[in-house]
Amino acid sequence: MIALDFNKASGLITTVIQDAQTKQVLMVAYMNAESFEKTLATGETWFWSRSRQKLWHKGETSGNIQKVQSIAVDCDADTLLISVLPAGPACHTGHTSCFYRTYARKE
Repeated sequence: MIALDFNKASGLITTVIQDAQTKQVLMVAYMNAESFEKTLATGETWFWSRSRQKLWHKGETSGNIQKVQSIAVDCDADTLLISVLPAGPACHTGHTSCFYRTYARKE
């Protein structure tokens, strides 16, 4: 088992969530050791909310849970790529992905 490095960023690791079927990036969130363990134990995504300072189970209020299909770890063991089967939109705005806007740079 790969040891994740939760110490690099105040106990949190960046977690990219990707649709297992479409490969679309759905969201980016943060996990601490406890949310990672809950994700492994339940097969559904759990995260650490930096704004609320508490654990949250994706879909606990919306019903839009994410069933984990695979977990990849980057070379530094401080970022995760989790492939999921989503039960609905990932974004709290109702969009499929949190990445529904494009940034227009000024020229």
